[in-house]
Amino acid sequence: MSRQSFTSCTPSIRLPGTLSFPSRTFSACARLRIGSPAWPKQPAAATISDNQIATLAAKPLHSLTLADLVRHGNPPLSTEALFSSANFTLSLLPIRLAHRIQALRNLPFIVVSNPHIARIYGNYVHSLSTLLPYQERRITTLEDESRFTEVMADLVQTHSNTIPGLARGFMECRKYISPAEVTKFLDEHLRTRIGTRLIAEQHIALHLSSHPHSPGGVSPTSNVSSTHVGVIDTALRPAEIIRHCETFVSEICELKYGVRPTVIINGQPDAQLAQVPTHLEYIITELLKNAFRATVEHGQEREPIEVTIAASPSTTGSPPVTAESIKPPQSPESAGSPLTSDESIPCVTIRIRDRGGGISPDILPNIWAYSFTTFGEDEAMDVSNGNLDALNTISGAGGDSSSLAGLGYGLPLGRAYAEHFGGGITIQSMWGWGTDVYLNLRGLGKNILVTD
Repeated sequence: MSRQSFTSCTPSIRLPGTLSFPSRTFSACARLRIGSPAWPKQPAAATISDNQIATLAAKPLHSLTLADLVRHGNPPLSTEALFSSANFTLSLLPIRLAHRIQALRNLPFIVVSNPHIARIYGNYVHSLSTLLPYQERRITTLEDESRFTEVMADLVQTHSNTIPGLARGFMECRKYISPAEVTKFLDEHLRTRIGTRLIAEQHIALHLSSHPHSPGGVSPTSNVSSTHVGVIDTALRPAEIIRHCETFVSEICELKYGVRPTVIINGQPDAQLAQVPTHLEYIITELLKNAFRATVEHGQEREPIEVTIAASPSTTGSPPVTAESIKPPQSPESAGSPLTSDESIPCVTIRIRDRGGGISPDILPNIWAYSFTTFGEDEAMDVSNGNLDALNTISGAGGDSSSLAGLGYGLPLGRAYAEHFGGGITIQSMWGWGTDVYLNLRGLGKNILVTD
């Protein structure tokens, strides 16, 4: 049984969606426009020429690290630190958007003409056009910073459904583009997109939690744990995320099958490290729903799913990481270096073991392929048309996965989240017995450098 399925110019088009900030900032994001002053004029969107896109796309991508995201300090930020965060964000996003526009233009014309992919192309052009006016000057006033943060919120909302759109577009165009081309495009696109969203969401979260924008100096997100630096939890406990995801997956599993396997957590449940909670939630949810489904359908619902947490020696008992304890890269040239074996980098490995019968040798080579699914053709088209059952409505990071069920993006996307900051997912299957999935997470270290 498969482990994966639980499942050229285009006008700018605004794509409605749902903001996908961590749950702690939902209410604050809703107040973003209300809480900001009513500025007399928002900078007009720029007209983008092909030369501008080509010039930006020719610049190298900055390799994003967790250290980059916490370099501006613990919130609430000072006014100068807030300006620094805004200008750092502005220095990165136009280049990233231009890279994606250029990559979309390089696809076969008939693929880019697909309505889903054409809409995504238009969204990227629209977002870049709204950012270009800010590139002409540095952000040095609270008025400009507030306007810029509104643009960031619009960007996150506009691109909230990018991955489902790509999934449907490539499914409809599968006669005109090879699986190898799709995999190459998506590998690059998804990894770059993860970094792009993190950069934008991090500044929005820092904006919302900083005192210059709060009446009386009271932060709108003051209830957030002090271990949070924007969207990063510097003392995240994977065991808590696992229990949260277990509850959610168990309820939906029982709704569909009438039973729910139990989950046992052993090893070092008190281990902690710096990570993005929403990313880990997506990964764990994807892995647990596969384990639950395989266990139940193999008739082993009485056998518990065993989750073992093992922390590296430097992680066990370590104090929470603070922004002040991290030195950012000394220069942009240092970005893109390979991962180091620095033992000071906190690492946590999570093993999810089940008795779900393992993965068929015929299926195993395909589990990391985008759009691979054990759904039949008719079922896959039903999913594409929005006909999902309860098990396939599980949501995850970025507001994407609720509409990705059955499209074969679960495990590849989960691996992309895990690998973004130097982790990874490996699978060991014992056909006829069960499967072990190993999720490796890397936390915040002084020398973590990854290439998007």
